[in-house]
Amino acid sequence: MMYESSTTILVIEDDADTRNIFLASLEAEGFATMGAENGIVGIQQAREHLPDLVICDIFMPDMDGYDVLMALRQNHDTAIIPFIFLTGCNTQAALRKGMELGADDYLTKPSTVEDLLRAIATRLEKQALMKRWYANQISKASTLSVATDAFFPSIPQLKPVFDFIETNYCQGITLSDVAEAVGYSPAYLTSRVAKQTGETVNGWIVKRRMAAARPLLQNTNQSIEQIAIALGYQNACHFSRQFRQHHDISPRVWRQQHQSYQAPKNHKLQLLKNRGALEKLVPLGC
Repeated sequence: MMYESSTTILVIEDDADTRNIFLASLEAEGFATMGAENGIVGIQQAREHLPDLVICDIFMPDMDGYDVLMALRQNHDTAIIPFIFLTGCNTQAALRKGMELGADDYLTKPSTVEDLLRAIATRLEKQALMKRWYANQISKASTLSVATDAFFPSIPQLKPVFDFIETNYCQGITLSDVAEAVGYSPAYLTSRVAKQTGETVNGWIVKRRMAAARPLLQNTNQSIEQIAIALGYQNACHFSRQFRQHHDISPRVWRQQHQSYQAPKNHKLQLLKNRGALEKLVPLGC
């Protein structure tokens, strides 16, 4: 099974031969790859490039795989990246520790390339299912009914561009995806759209996501991370940065200022009943 080259996997392994074998095997399957010879370099690359999945050895000099995993899970940018341990240690204690720290899978050496590819496919499919579920939740919400004709400018020559963005903006699309769909090079499409609208293709993608984000923030109780993933972002941090660029405030603050989602009436009624019971027990004025 060949994967899109846009799917990037980071391999953190101190043994150069093992690292190169896995990198070559992944590239042969169509993945884009990055290699890191130790945990420190691996963390730097993960934070800078935000790969779609990380494969990491446990026993490495200076910083072991457990420390790498903890560092990635504590950072907003890398917290939800799928993480697979690959190690020669197969004790129950080591497995339990890895899972407790938030690893998504644990492969013991010697493992075949086929074993690794199956584990990767499982993790990526799980991630994709989660994104599709959130996207489906959005499509069911009436608050997302933004008409294409009302949102995008009425330019017949660019209708295929805007139609593709409207259909796929929740899927993490980029300029390259749009260009391929409409049959132009990214450079030519960027120039054409900018000349006719004063905005780039990526700019229109972000604007459409922001238009979808606002009613979700205002009218639902979904978390910032849930909304980010549903709109095609890899993590909440990236979504928050773009939201702040467009609104000058964070999505959390914007939600506080515009929140219309309210607790169910029966919940409010219960609070009033509880308050009444407390007033009976505690004299007023105390």
